[in-house]
Order: sequence, then C-alpha cells, then structure tokens
Amino acid sequence: MSWKVYRCPGDTVVIDDGEQPRESSAFSWDELFQHEAPADYVASVFDSANPAALPSETSQLPPIGTQEVWAAGVTYFRSRTARMEEAETSGGDVFYDKVYDADRPELFFKSTSSRARGTGDHVCIRKDSTWDVPEPELTLAINSSGNVFGYTVGNDMSSRSIEGENPLYLPQAKMYAGSCAIGPCLLITPSLSESTEISLVISRDGEAAFSGTIPISQIKRDFGELAEYLFRSNEFPCGAYLMTGTGIVPDSDFTLKEGDEVAITIQGIGTLSNSVISV
Repeated sequence: MSWKVYRCPGDTVVIDDGEQPRESSAFSWDELFQHEAPADYVASVFDSANPAALPSETSQLPPIGTQEVWAAGVTYFRSRTARMEEAETSGGDVFYDKVYDADRPELFFKSTSSRARGTGDHVCIRKDSTWDVPEPELTLAINSSGNVFGYTVGNDMSSRSIEGENPLYLPQAKMYAGSCAIGPCLLITPSLSESTEISLVISRDGEAAFSGTIPISQIKRDFGELAEYLFRSNEFPCGAYLMTGTGIVPDSDFTLKEGDEVAITIQGIGTLSNSVISV
C-alpha cells in the first residue's frame, strides 16, 4: 500500500490512498518519522479522517515537521563532471573526482525545517553569486531508526560560482535563505522502480530555457547506504530528509535569473514548482 501525504495550512494534512483522499488534523509529522512502521501510522490516521479533495498548489506547505534536511553530493557521474569543471580554476576539482569513487559519500547539512519551502513558494539565488542552478533530487524520508520509508521531490538550490571559488565555501553556496524546497507531498511506499524518472524544466518568459530527464537508476549510491552513513555517529530523534544528489546539470553558460520558474517532476510523486527571486 502506498500513500501520498500533503501538508496544508492550519496543521492539517490530506492523505491520498489513490481512491478517496481524506483530511485530518490529528496527524503529526514528528510522530510519523518516529514510528517504527510509518505506513501503519498513516493508515491509522487515514481510517479516522474525513473525505476531502486534493489540495491545490497554493494550499500546500513543505511536507515536514521538525526534521533536518541533509544532502548527498557527487552521486551521479554528470554531477562529478560538473563539480570538477566549476572547481578546476581553484584546484579543487580533484576532490570531486575522489569522492565519486570513495567508499564514504559526501553528505552535508542543507536546511532546517523552518527554512524549507514548499511547492508554489519562492526559491532564491544569492545577490553575491554569478552562477546559480537548481538541483533536482529524489529525497529520502528516513525515520528515527535510520530506515528509508518514503520519498519526496527536492530542489537543492546551489551557487556554482561560490562553490567553484573554493570547496570550503560549500556552506555559503548551499545554505542560505530560499535554498531548499521539498514537496509537493511525501510518498510513503516500500520502494521505487529504478526506471523512475526525474525531470527538470526551467521556464523563462513563458518558454523552456532548459530541460532534462534522468532515471534514478543512474544514482551511484544505494539509498540504504546513504541513510546508514548519515546516521553514523549522529542522532535524529525525529528522523531526517536526505537529498540524493543530482544528475541533471545545465551547461556552464546557463544561470538562473529572477523570475524564472523551476518545475521538478518525479514519476509517482508529483511536481515541485517554484519561482525564483534574489536575496
């Protein structure tokens, strides 16, 4: 059994079982992530919920409680190549090559829950950056025991110009206001097919300025492996989200502009849509 859970204003959720969505105010995101069997928790809430319609994009919030959002880097060959290109002038390109083949993945903190944006909200580019891109990523929902139980769509907004200056600038390139978006819902399901595709469309002035598609089978790292490394010597009492890296990278002559629209779609989950502003 699979469920889609949408977070709505007023501390309510809409749970979609594929037949008749239901709305509940008794749902807790933290309890979901703390449960040993999250699907059972959703089923119990669903049984006592009221019939409802699916929420519109404007009435959806990011599907998150107090969970932290983390991210993995250089998990696709294309991402490895792009990172090496942006860091070549600073001499940092060799590190991206090494981490792609290393046993230990690159993991970094991305966002607090309060900073995460949902579909229909703005994402941001930095005013002190000259080269900015969205990074469309399958995002894992991991419970407090370290087990992957669900998936959502993630946008790991990145300043390539800042990261390219020096790899030590990664926090400034990745962690700033409006740099993280997830949604439109949390899909709770045992697994995803390797043929599942991630697609990205960046629209400018009503026309597609860039688009790309990649199957999740191109991710180098196993999801359980990524979760295990994240939980090593660490504690997540309310679970965590983990973005799994991107394989869709615009060419080096492309940068986001204020007013662009970013739409990231993952089959079976939905579309995360955000407009771009500068901060």
